[in-house]
Amino acid sequence: MSGRFALFRWTPALAALPGFPADHQPHWNLAPGGRVLMLRELDGQRRADMARWGLTPAWLTDLTKTPAHARAETLADQPMFREAFRSRRCLILANGFYEWRGVRKRPYWISAEGGTLYMAGLWEAYPVGDVEYLSLAMVTRPVADLRRPLVLDERAQRLWLATDSTPMQLLELLSNPGPQLRERALASLVNDPKLDGPECLTPA
Repeated sequence: MSGRFALFRWTPALAALPGFPADHQPHWNLAPGGRVLMLRELDGQRRADMARWGLTPAWLTDLTKTPAHARAETLADQPMFREAFRSRRCLILANGFYEWRGVRKRPYWISAEGGTLYMAGLWEAYPVGDVEYLSLAMVTRPVADLRRPLVLDERAQRLWLATDSTPMQLLELLSNPGPQLRERALASLVNDPKLDGPECLTPA
């Protein structure tokens, strides 16, 4: 399962979206509990927003239990995710994500051609007084696919964000094989969750 990812490069088109922070900084080691960039569609317009990685529905009382991931095979029915799945879907931007495999948990960098991954997510708003806090969960593929993020191609991105997508279309996207990914073994530097620089991608 991907517990960390990176977003250190983005296109001028993304930076021009409404809501994109003018002072947005590159990150090489984003983890649950941190603030990450998401895209969503509101009133027919795509916009960018910052959100906490850890879904926080308005009804949640125990804020220590904010899931970072939503499993593709169960999210349509689980009370924690089903309403967001129906009407609050987003895209999480990344240049790639990290995976740890093997007995010694070697880190790998997973990326794709084109430089930017669009990963499926669900978002919620948590009101506190006059302030509305945004949060999200990353959708992950079934266990046979190593619980990797659900990466969407351009057509799938449009369907995922569209407010008029049918339940059947959305369920089909959850089994979408997605774009071809490539991987590279890394040195152990990225194992340090406090490290947040280009050295995270040092090859093995």
